[in-house]
Amino acid sequence: MKKLKVSIKLDMLVPDDWELVETSEGTTVVTLPDGRYLDLAIDPLFSTDPEQEWASTQYDDVLDEILDMVESEEVTYEFVTH
Repeated sequence: MKKLKVSIKLDMLVPDDWELVETSEGTTVVTLPDGRYLDLAIDPLFSTDPEQEWASTQYDDVLDEILDMVESEEVTYEFVTH
C-alpha cells in the first residue's frame, strides 16, 4: 500500500448568525440558526468518466471501504473578520 495525502481547505462566505461550538470530544463544528450543526468532512465522489457528472455513492459498503482507508482527518474552523 502507498499513502495518499489529501488536504482540504475551504474559504466560505457564510451568514453572520452561524457560530462555532466545541463538542464534548473537543471537536469544533458550526451551529446553524435553525438548530442544526454542520461538520465538513470527506465525502468521496465517484464517476465513470472524469469529464462527466460526479456523485456520492449510494452503497454504504463502498463508502465504508473508502473511509476505512483514512488514517486521520483534521478540519479547522476560523471566522475571519475585517
